[in-house]
Amino acid sequence: MELTAVTIDKPEDLNVVLGQAHFIKTVEDLHEALAGTGPHLRFGLAFCEASGPRLVRCSGNDPELVELATKNAAAIGAGHAFVVFLREGYPVNVLNAIKQVPEVCGIFCATANPVDVLVATTALGRGIVGVVDGPVPLGTENEDDRAERRALLRRIGYKL
Repeated sequence: MELTAVTIDKPEDLNVVLGQAHFIKTVEDLHEALAGTGPHLRFGLAFCEASGPRLVRCSGNDPELVELATKNAAAIGAGHAFVVFLREGYPVNVLNAIKQVPEVCGIFCATANPVDVLVATTALGRGIVGVVDGPVPLGTENEDDRAERRALLRRIGYKL
């Protein structure tokens, strides 16, 4: 077995959702789920087919994001992995919709952070064994940090 780290190639301002599903229908169902979360969401998604012609299947409503998702899914090259890039929306807005897609087995990460995908390669193929989602913590929050976190959530409208 060989273990490699594949860095997700993305601009800093984009969010990425990385997951695993199990069926060619995933692409259309993820597209419908994402499109149904809100009219302003821009997204691109790609799915690594693991049987039959074994193509990277792709869809979305933003050609730039579709191209970026396709490029990253191909670089990961792990069976049944999917990559979703989001603009004008956040993972918190779409994760429940994604998780409700019947083909989705799990989510590895949903973040705007830099991401390394840990990929194992065997004689059978490639699989995701985990992710590195951003740098290590620099400390533990104090009361000022806690107050700023709470204030931020209210400023951006996630808490009243």
